[in-house]
Amino acid sequence: MTDAARDARANALLDAVNGDRQRRLKIFLGAAPGVGKTWAMLSAARELKKQGVDVVVGLVETHGRVETAALLEGLEVLPRRRVSYRDREFDEFDLDAALARKPTVLLVDELAHTNLPGGRHERRWQDIAELLDAGIEVYTALNVQHLESLNDQVRRITGVTVRERVPDAFLDRARDIVLVDLPPRELIQRLRQGKVYVPETAAAALDAFFSPTNLAALRELSVDTVAGHVESDLRGSMLARGAAMPVRRRVLAAIDGHAQSEYLVRVARRIAERRGAPWGVAFVDTGTGLDQARRERLDAAMGLARRLGGDAVVLRGPAVADELLAHAEREGVGQILLARTRERLFARVFGRSLTQQLLRRGAHLELTIVATPAERAASRRRLRLASPGGFGRRGEYAYATLATLAALGLAFLGQHYLSVANLSLVFLTAVLVVAVRTRMAVAVYTAILCFVAYNFFFAPPLYSLAIASPDDVLAVGLFLLAALVCSRLATRLAQQVESLRAAHVQARALLLLGQRLAVSTDAAGIRAVGAVALARALPCEAALLARDATGVLQSAAAAPHDLHLQPQDLAAADWCERHATPAGRYTDTLNAAPCWLLPLGGEEQKLGVAALRFPPDAGEPDPDRRSLALAMVQDIGQALARARLAEELEGARVQGETERLRSALLSSVSHDLRSPLASMIGAAGTLVSYEDKLPPAERRELLEAILGEGQRLDRYIQNLLDMTRLGHGTLKLNRDWVDVAEIVAAATTRLRKLFPEVRVNTALPPGTVLLYVHPALIEQALFNILENAARYSPPEQPVTVTARIDGERLLLDVGDRGPGIPEEERARIFDMFYSVARGDRAAQGTGLGLAICRGMIGAHGGSVEALPRAGGGTTIRISLPLPETSASPA
Repeated sequence: MTDAARDARANALLDAVNGDRQRRLKIFLGAAPGVGKTWAMLSAARELKKQGVDVVVGLVETHGRVETAALLEGLEVLPRRRVSYRDREFDEFDLDAALARKPTVLLVDELAHTNLPGGRHERRWQDIAELLDAGIEVYTALNVQHLESLNDQVRRITGVTVRERVPDAFLDRARDIVLVDLPPRELIQRLRQGKVYVPETAAAALDAFFSPTNLAALRELSVDTVAGHVESDLRGSMLARGAAMPVRRRVLAAIDGHAQSEYLVRVARRIAERRGAPWGVAFVDTGTGLDQARRERLDAAMGLARRLGGDAVVLRGPAVADELLAHAEREGVGQILLARTRERLFARVFGRSLTQQLLRRGAHLELTIVATPAERAASRRRLRLASPGGFGRRGEYAYATLATLAALGLAFLGQHYLSVANLSLVFLTAVLVVAVRTRMAVAVYTAILCFVAYNFFFAPPLYSLAIASPDDVLAVGLFLLAALVCSRLATRLAQQVESLRAAHVQARALLLLGQRLAVSTDAAGIRAVGAVALARALPCEAALLARDATGVLQSAAAAPHDLHLQPQDLAAADWCERHATPAGRYTDTLNAAPCWLLPLGGEEQKLGVAALRFPPDAGEPDPDRRSLALAMVQDIGQALARARLAEELEGARVQGETERLRSALLSSVSHDLRSPLASMIGAAGTLVSYEDKLPPAERRELLEAILGEGQRLDRYIQNLLDMTRLGHGTLKLNRDWVDVAEIVAAATTRLRKLFPEVRVNTALPPGTVLLYVHPALIEQALFNILENAARYSPPEQPVTVTARIDGERLLLDVGDRGPGIPEEERARIFDMFYSVARGDRAAQGTGLGLAICRGMIGAHGGSVEALPRAGGGTTIRISLPLPETSASPA
């Protein structure tokens, strides 16, 4: 083992031994606000509190959520510090109070928060760093978009620049990172219900940040971040055990102090994080002076690298490549990142550019050339310039004239070495170059211009358009013919290439739109995706309009988000949707509107309008752009139609289910609830009419009948109320410690009062088995099952109750010797209002007992199932999770 490997293993062992002492931070990481990070943090704190851990809430932001605020009950909360700022009063986290209290675990929400002036630190993560240094374990919450290294990616995904950022190196202090996740559809639903922001803020967030596409991308970033830290921890533990680990080659970013240095630093951090490798940045000072702006950019990039956990070094030497290669050899660098360097033409020609030198001499290195956003934009501009028509009308003829002059200059230089016939090839080349880059008319202009120049300056007699030799006449004529034919072929080829390129762009735009529409789950998401896709593909400003609840047509999604439509646009859009015909600009209908308006649906199904606004000086879209716009609008309209159909089908399904439940309930009320009422009324009427004539025994029998039917009616009504609470989620669990034997005894005692002739045999585990449940609900669920078994168990056969422990769960079996339940109906007996004609359900009943039982047990994290019983009958099994041993009461 080498010294370096021995040192690495020693450091890993030291980290493993001192891990709990040095890493006291637990971060609840989410992809976006509203996924439940604070809820998860408070739930974990309450569990610690039950275990006797000293837990204190330093600061938790509930954002007005009642369910989150309820979790604070029973937890000690530190008072906040009052801060005056700009004539207003604010509540801030009191760092000094937390240090003085010094609990075992402290909860501090919103890790990326910026403190108001007057505190000890500028950022809250700096407050938490001081708490960790003081030996306090901290629980905190963070959204993935606040990580420093993800700033550029988040801006590209969402279009939002996040100002509050946390250095990635701070996450290295975390002992645990808990990923709190929620599917985009559920998060958007929570947002619409006002569980994340107030309604006004929620509407703006839905249009901007909280789109399904953005949330899916942010979820991927959060998963990658957690996976990277898990891999890093695994690597450390393997190294501590002495397991074979590959040599980690460093990642080095070579920066030059120009505008994109910080971008290159962030890319290096992400690459190193994915590879689990150390990294750093280097600048080579060749002795040339740096201007003030470049020096400031260099210092900013170096500072960013240090904040992100990398090394920053300045190398000095006359040759950049030599210093980078020497540093890579010394430090074990395996990958060098470079932005596109500003290289001189002659350096590239003679192989002396930095990239070429590194490629030639650094065979053991992996070189990555990073295309920065500025370079990509410049490349797109050059591509547009190089495309046919990229010069503009006047620019094309100027380009042709310059090409002819260049050919003329080369011909003058070569006339002493080449024949006149060979000089014609120089001019022919100029014609081909212009034909490839411009239109046919410009190519013909170039051919004529080159013909005149060749004839005037080189064909004898010189400086005259006359041609003396018949051979020269043939040569010049053939030159002009060849120039025209070649220009025609070159122009046709260029047009075909441009046509293929346009077709590829159109196909790709439609493919991307289709992919994004496929993952959009509702009309709002479809409109948001469609507006962005139209704006990027055409390009233009785009808005998708839809009618609100009052029937007014207004913008439902736009790109950019602050796009404002004029009254002429709205009027034309209204006409466009009503008549299912394009209107506005580029049409013959209401063409005073600045926007080109296209209907999203047809005459039978009106789904809104797409408004496309091009620059005022832009001409009418060419046929390719027009066909692309129509195709994309048609795809968006079809997606909206599918979404509307899905909503209608879901509404029909819910309505059908509601009608089924209503019919079952009415049937139950009309029969099952009316029967005990009829019995009670009959018995009471007999007592009223014949009170003096009835013997005492018969009067007592009638009174007992009234009491029994009243209790039966009370159970039916209680079942209905419990089912309503379960359906609406208002059934609260007041958990407490209770012995299983107590629950079984209470349920069997109630059963004996109702069925005194039924025998109940119990078999319970020895000793005390504690559950942390709502005792009344578990007792009611067990009673419902016992009552169900007692109704069908033969009088001579007992009902059995057996409890046993299976791993981390308690199994509670209730068995009877009734006719049993058919296999195909065992799962359905727990549905509301479902009864088995020949089974464990009584002939009279609402069909709610077992459904309520499943709801009550499920609320505790358990399950209920029906099983066949050996020898005949049915066993209903309740499975409940056992609490952790450490959580049991002392």
